[in-house]
Amino acid sequence: MTPPAETTAPETTALEAELREIAGSVPDPELPVLSLAELGVLRGLHVLGSGRVEVELTPTYTGCPAVEAMSADVERALREHGVAEVTVRTVLSPPWTTDAITAEGRRKLAEFGIAPPRPGAGASGDGGGPVAVDLAIRCPHCGSTDTTLLSRFSSTACKALRRCASCREPFDHFKELL
Repeated sequence: MTPPAETTAPETTALEAELREIAGSVPDPELPVLSLAELGVLRGLHVLGSGRVEVELTPTYTGCPAVEAMSADVERALREHGVAEVTVRTVLSPPWTTDAITAEGRRKLAEFGIAPPRPGAGASGDGGGPVAVDLAIRCPHCGSTDTTLLSRFSSTACKALRRCASCREPFDHFKELL
């Protein structure tokens, strides 16, 4: 008796894993402290044939101006490693959420002075609806949660500007998006 036909997706090859690591190590153009893998925007990488690779990126929000720079940087990194033909596709479904940021990415944001988003911290913790702006956000400088929202938008649309009442330092907060 023969075993049933395999219906799962093919496994990642060693070459795909190596190329995914290269593409994932590309710094985010707006937050260069994070790689695309740490930010969670690198969705996939597939070897299509000899010297042909397709990369899937999901921007942090539809219309994100950084996706063009991300694509160009990924293409450049892979071509420098011998890939002749690189296609980068923007994938919008499923949408990116801040839960895609790795633990290492969150650590790096805080170390860089940006309050990271809280994992799974949607408006009611269920991942639905708008994100409340009065959440207790921890200051990345002193650790206090006595912080005040100064502006819903900061240097990028995905960050808010806050100030700590304890140390009086302003800081960016990477807004939760689920």
